[in-house]
Amino acid sequence: MRVAFVGKGGSGKTTLSALFARHLARSGAPVVAIDGDINQHLAHALGLDEDEPFPAPPLSARTGEIKDFLRGTNPRITSREAMVKTTPPGRGSRLLRLLGDDEVHSRHVQEVGGVPLMVTGAFADGDLGVSCYHSKLGAVELYLNHLVDGPGEYVVVDMTAGADAFASGLFTRFDMTFLVVEPTRKSLSVYRQYRDHAAEFGIPVAVVGNKVTSADDLAFLRERVGDDLLAHCGLSPYVRAQEQGRRDGALEAHNSRALDRLRAAVDARAKDWDAFQRHAVEFHLRNAAAWADAATGEDLSAQVDPDFRHGPAALPAFA
Repeated sequence: MRVAFVGKGGSGKTTLSALFARHLARSGAPVVAIDGDINQHLAHALGLDEDEPFPAPPLSARTGEIKDFLRGTNPRITSREAMVKTTPPGRGSRLLRLLGDDEVHSRHVQEVGGVPLMVTGAFADGDLGVSCYHSKLGAVELYLNHLVDGPGEYVVVDMTAGADAFASGLFTRFDMTFLVVEPTRKSLSVYRQYRDHAAEFGIPVAVVGNKVTSADDLAFLRERVGDDLLAHCGLSPYVRAQEQGRRDGALEAHNSRALDRLRAAVDARAKDWDAFQRHAVEFHLRNAAAWADAATGEDLSAQVDPDFRHGPAALPAFA
């Protein structure tokens, strides 16, 4: 199951992404965390020293090689240049299994704090005034488009802040989206934006209250979020110790129970491969018409394979 953490900048979504990914990994579940935020801090939240670089190459540094690998022998994709971030898999494409023995996982995954992690890559000086961060997220979208994750497997993605997550079709690549909301009016405004946009496409969203310090904070969230409020976390001395470089102690029981509720909500979701592929095709066609046809000089609607059915059944036939 694919899980995204979104929210207003500073709401604590990176911290919760790290806590949830570590929570899953410690249970023995297969998990891959992905840092998809323009501020690349997930590795440090998982335990990497602040002055230590992430040792594996970022996904955005090898997008061309990733495209070559994933397109395989798919005759509908003529070149890596014609393969854009929304290009869906088809017959001949290489599909991925979580943490499989393939070029993508072997090159880009590095374990941090017990959690296998991939990073998108930071926004560099050369990108300023030239491109937006979503061009780097294209490698993440391609990865998720070609991934066949099974029961009890998890991908946890720390997404860009605010409603900017809707600037690409990546928001439809998840089985569950956790919207991290502080008990403030500014944070609630992001919640309302995300809730309304997600509802247009039937994307499930659940709210995680964060930095809840009192009964008044909790009542504030319950009054304004209602049934969307799945769980809440209080201020955590354990997290503060981690942020200060002290790696001792354990997460507080009430915050650990909140993580249990998040996992239960994810596990209760039924995987809908038909909807996943339908959204992939829809956003590919949108992007083709809006910019990708002109950028590549090709009719990219021809990349859609009408006979391809995504999911586990596709593995022996198309992998």
